[in-house]
Amino acid sequence: MPMLLIKGSYRIVGASPDGDSVRFVPDDPAEWDLLHGRKVRRNRAGGAQLRLDGIDTLETHYRPPHGPELHQPAPYAGQAADALLGWLGFEEVERGTNGIVKRSAPESVPGHILTRSADVHGRCVALAGRGTDAPGASGGLVTVTTEHLRQTANHHQLTEGLAYPTFYRNLFVDLRQELSGAARQAREDGRGLWPADQTRSGAKVEGRSTLTDSAVLLPKLFRRLADYLQLNDGDPSLDGFRAYLEQREDRLLVLSAGQWTGFDTVVEVTNGNTVRLNRPSEDLVFDEK
Repeated sequence: MPMLLIKGSYRIVGASPDGDSVRFVPDDPAEWDLLHGRKVRRNRAGGAQLRLDGIDTLETHYRPPHGPELHQPAPYAGQAADALLGWLGFEEVERGTNGIVKRSAPESVPGHILTRSADVHGRCVALAGRGTDAPGASGGLVTVTTEHLRQTANHHQLTEGLAYPTFYRNLFVDLRQELSGAARQAREDGRGLWPADQTRSGAKVEGRSTLTDSAVLLPKLFRRLADYLQLNDGDPSLDGFRAYLEQREDRLLVLSAGQWTGFDTVVEVTNGNTVRLNRPSEDLVFDEK
């Protein structure tokens, strides 16, 4: 899979990194313009927010439209954020009460990313590597192998059981299969969040507090539930949830069936407020909007 390699550093002071998103500053910010398609949104110093490809960690701060900021249950969201920053090389991180980093030691750490695109929010969708030993020249294309993938934060988060595999169609098959295997092994070993996961077994949603305090769910499902509850003024009934999902038009490929369909078809609601996915998350490939 050919991807653009960009060398630079990770810097987190003034930002609010979580388990699958962190700020990256290229050594040469002009290299952002080597990407085709959507533009990466960057700050004055050339720094941009990354979205780590192939994974989704529990939300530390998510705001539904016109609603309050929400988070997913502790300790898993915080553990994922701490694990990412520790793996990258940050030894000390001090956050304010709003989650924004006030101080870090060191102030920045070297690294590189492998990328093909930005998402609809202007975040660079990337594989994140650490240190100064990159698999190629900055600004050049690298054919990314599964061995390269194993040296990334993306793979690390799945191996530790701190992230759900969440795939979009631009990720090549061999890399997706490697990430799926890492996630399955973590689940079988009972690592990280997997012993508490309710995505397949089902969570009884009794209100927003269920989402923030107890139900460990695939973050994409959490976000849709949070949006739906806000739309319905907090009413916990999920009788209309699947119809709401159909209206959202989240398209996906069910790999085991070889079928394109909607997110609503892999979500089940029983007894009015118990929700689950009827497929494992690694069996789904979402269409990037």
